[in-house]
Amino acid sequence: MTPIQHTINTEYAVGPVHCYSAEIAGELILFDTGPPTEEAKRYLQKNVDLERLKHVIITHCHIDHYGLVRWLERETTATIYLPFRDHLKIIRHAERLELMYDLMLQIGFEAAFLERFRVNMEDGTVFPPLPENFQIIEKSLPAQLGLTTLPCPGHSQSDMVLIGTDWAITGDVMLQGIFQTPLFDVDLLTGERFCNYAAYCESLVKLVTLRDKQILPGHRQTIDSVDSCLLFYVDKLLERAARISKLPLDMTVAEIVTKLFKDDSKHPFISYLKASEIVFLRDFLAEPELLRKVLIDIDLFSPVADKFSRAIA
Repeated sequence: MTPIQHTINTEYAVGPVHCYSAEIAGELILFDTGPPTEEAKRYLQKNVDLERLKHVIITHCHIDHYGLVRWLERETTATIYLPFRDHLKIIRHAERLELMYDLMLQIGFEAAFLERFRVNMEDGTVFPPLPENFQIIEKSLPAQLGLTTLPCPGHSQSDMVLIGTDWAITGDVMLQGIFQTPLFDVDLLTGERFCNYAAYCESLVKLVTLRDKQILPGHRQTIDSVDSCLLFYVDKLLERAARISKLPLDMTVAEIVTKLFKDDSKHPFISYLKASEIVFLRDFLAEPELLRKVLIDIDLFSPVADKFSRAIA
């Protein structure tokens, strides 16, 4: 049975978010939770039988997808499952933030900006409380649910696709008409910057295996096809990379954010999102053959070949 789509409003630019419920093997599952708002709580109370809820599975820990896990932990007896990479962020939270601040200094942000960013990262508006008790998706999903997991990092380190018999819940990795910001972050397994560009190229190979599935995305109602969705994203990547490629190589990421986007210091997290995109695009420009090879391998290079050449000219 195809999971039921639940649409919940958010205050974020991406618009309403979808979570999904399904009963599998007689057990009620909720995939993602919506944002940490009273409206979202009321929606779940009305539309999901919380007394019977057995499992809460999170595709990735971004506020609009996991914002109510702590509340659901208190209100239900459901087991909560998070991706492994999000588990690392929880147990090494303070270390991760310090490493992130160091990385942001390296791309040109000044100490005064980082102080505002630090406050933004710690005030609960970006990262609401995570659950106190949870299981790791890759290790602990019950076999009777029959779900297959497909890690597809790129948008974030932890992006997880959950696959049923003929459907796939894809979170933010496959959205119709949206170029979602790939987040600048530290890889806690290495202590170095996480390379979203390389991760995204690897994920493309995985995502095309979903061509025969009904895609249940985290935003927008549906997608036309896996190929059209991926091509839209690559097309926007190439357009934006062409724009960035014309800028002097000695410009720091922080300078580019200020020049192109007129950085608003009142909202440091927005500046961080814009910086994340610039880093992603510069990684592509430094190694475009990585994406070219993958697109050729999955038969998606021809539609973007001309734009690809212009982007790296």
